[in-house]
Amino acid sequence: MKPCDVVGCPLFPCSDVAHARFTVPTLDVEPAHVRIVLISECAASDPADDYHAAGDPLFARTTVAAFRDAGADVASITDVEALGVYLTTAVKCAKTAYAIAPATVRECSRLLERELDLFADARAYLLMGDVAIAAVNAIAVRTRGQRVVPAGSTYKIRGGEFYFRGARAFPSYLQAGPSFFIEKRKREMIAQDIAAALAR
Repeated sequence: MKPCDVVGCPLFPCSDVAHARFTVPTLDVEPAHVRIVLISECAASDPADDYHAAGDPLFARTTVAAFRDAGADVASITDVEALGVYLTTAVKCAKTAYAIAPATVRECSRLLERELDLFADARAYLLMGDVAIAAVNAIAVRTRGQRVVPAGSTYKIRGGEFYFRGARAFPSYLQAGPSFFIEKRKREMIAQDIAAALAR
């Protein structure tokens, strides 16, 4: 099953993202094998940096490093996926400014919702950054009337126990991109959150 065959955006209503960079995973996935869904912010501005781009893409490099920090014996994005991890983004297009408008996150959460429907057996959701947290909260508000993760700074709330669709949700920090190599304390917290998800 290829998620790109199920998830599409026919209208592209959002004005603050690069529609030419619309990206949904094209790999063939066995849904029953997925136990962790990792949701990062948005598609890379440069297609060469996407998780599954050829060569040494930035998103893959930082994600592999994050899983190694968490104690996983991985050397590639394929190794990460072999652990039962599915990698996707909350917003399917690349951003054009530093921040993504809340309305765009809410709109794209409808696509994310369809994508997550494919993985009914997931045991954990890694919500990597504010955009991923906001997107999952938008789904939860639409479907059950209340958010999954409460408002507040991530460092204050990340120790709490939150559940989404019967699985543990881990609010964390963005692991995909250059800031991963700069902010050492956040990198440590990312590793802790990944390790906790892998232990589910």
